[in-house]
Amino acid sequence: MNTPFQRSYRFASPEDTTDFAARLAPALSGGDVLLLSGDLGAGKTHFARGIVQTKLALAGRVEDVPSPTFTLVQTYDAGDVEIWHSDLYRLTSVDEIYELGLDEAFDTAICLAEWPDRLGHETPIGALTLHFTMTEQPGERMLLASSEDSRWSVILDCARE
Repeated sequence: MNTPFQRSYRFASPEDTTDFAARLAPALSGGDVLLLSGDLGAGKTHFARGIVQTKLALAGRVEDVPSPTFTLVQTYDAGDVEIWHSDLYRLTSVDEIYELGLDEAFDTAICLAEWPDRLGHETPIGALTLHFTMTEQPGERMLLASSEDSRWSVILDCARE
């Protein structure tokens, strides 16, 4: 039985955010969907970059990981799995998810989706929602992780220090 859960994390610096992403990345596999929400500058792309760079390094690859703000989707070959990093901010319709191929990627790739509210009714069931907020301290971020799928609790345990 799946039990909804929430966990919160505090990152003192952008490097702490990257470290958390790097510890989480090895536990991710095809079909894992991470929904990254938060205001502009809250750390969504920084976190996603940490996941992508770690997975690529594990596959013996190095690649620049730009923000997908203007391309909407960046894909990466991490050896045994493809990674899709999307910025859905500029989507004007849920139908564009099909045009981009995200609906199929949700089943087979590791998907990191920024601005997931644009997914509407197409939000994958069982995805992990990661909501980033800035604090009053320069560089510090809070992260609230939640899901309806309790398996994420086990996966997040892999990212503990």
